[in-house]
Amino acid sequence: MKTARTGTRGYACLADIEAPPARVWRALTEPALVRIWLGAEAWIDARAGGQYRVGDRERGREARIDVYDPNRRLRLIYFAERGMPPCASAIVDDFLLDSRDGPGRTSLRLLGSGISEAAAWDAFYKRVRVGWGRGLARLKVALEKPPRMQPLPQPPAEPPLPGLDY
Repeated sequence: MKTARTGTRGYACLADIEAPPARVWRALTEPALVRIWLGAEAWIDARAGGQYRVGDRERGREARIDVYDPNRRLRLIYFAERGMPPCASAIVDDFLLDSRDGPGRTSLRLLGSGISEAAAWDAFYKRVRVGWGRGLARLKVALEKPPRMQPLPQPPAEPPLPGLDY
């Protein structure tokens, strides 16, 4: 006989980033920077009690910022998930920044919790866990290998020859 799963489950993602905690914090909390690694629809009102949105308004997830401790910790408590069965616990994402490996490196841990173990939540759990893993990988690349501006082409030193387009 199968028993119903009634508890909750969580996930953990880790990114060791070659950037100081202040730069990583900015990437987590400044709207223009969040959109670079999390997507154009992401939105944040960066303050305790503010809001954090991942994805667009129709299919995205929205959270309240519960803990806002600059350069150290950002905790999100998500609103009820649209289209999902009720869940007895709050769904939480906790971003923890640590520079124990030196001032120019940040260990960013994301601890997610509160997702129901019920089978109806399996696909959601996988999507969120995999999505955050990919998101933190994009964050790492964005901070460690920012795009370089290409120099503008220089005009020819000599005037162009008649009949040739430059």
